Amino acid sequence: MVSGDSISKGVIYDETKNKYVVLEDNYVSLLQKKLKGAIHNTARFGNTLVKGLTNLKKDVLKDRPNFVLIEYGGNDCDFNWNEIAEQPDAEHSPKTDFSMFEKMLTEAIQFVRSQQITPILMSLPPLNADKYFKWVSRNDPEAEQNIMKWLGSVTKIYWWQERYNSTILKVSELTKTKYIDVRGAFLEHPDFTRFLCSDGIHPNQDGHRIIFDKVLEFMGTNYRFLLREGGNLALD
Repeated sequence: MVSGDSISKGVIYDETKNKYVVLEDNYVSLLQKKLKGAIHNTARFGNTLVKGLTNLKKDVLKDRPNFVLIEYGGNDCDFNWNEIAEQPDAEHSPKTDFSMFEKMLTEAIQFVRSQQITPILMSLPPLNADKYFKWVSRNDPEAEQNIMKWLGSVTKIYWWQERYNSTILKVSELTKTKYIDVRGAFLEHPDFTRFLCSDGIHPNQDGHRIIFDKVLEFMGTNYRFLLREGGNLALD
């Protein structure tokens, strides 16, 4: 079972249609072709861990999967940028508080384990701070100015997301839970930003291929018995 947000849902920004669509060859559907058994993808667009944890518990009790891939953080660390643009001098909180994110991620793992099911974590793909800043300010000069006043620096967007990613790794270590280093796979490429959509945060089709390759490599190393006959670690 996959529990997560729009990344696992397979959402990309379609440049020609100027809207978000679900990529048919997203990493989960590519993975389904390589693994024995069925993958139930319960990921939802806009999911935070606060929203997702309740559904994760219900889905786990209903489906009784053998493994649960937990992929959260991208929405949790995000802010209401419209509010920031309107009130740059006010205090603003992320969608999921930093300490709450750690607490709930730990709770998700403990719950999955309590059902004799194996949890697996996934690190966050890196974002393109410049493109994301342009995206959330909608290329509006006044919004850009106000958001920058609150932020101080565009690089702070990358740093903030990195903090949440570090929490995923910390929880992985503290709970002895394996994690798939998707972030590392992206950062192996000097220009990792070419694997992201124009919003600067969603992996594009090539980005999904990177995630797929990394997940498949992880499964081949840790759970090779789940791979279809031949154990081929590449798409046919």
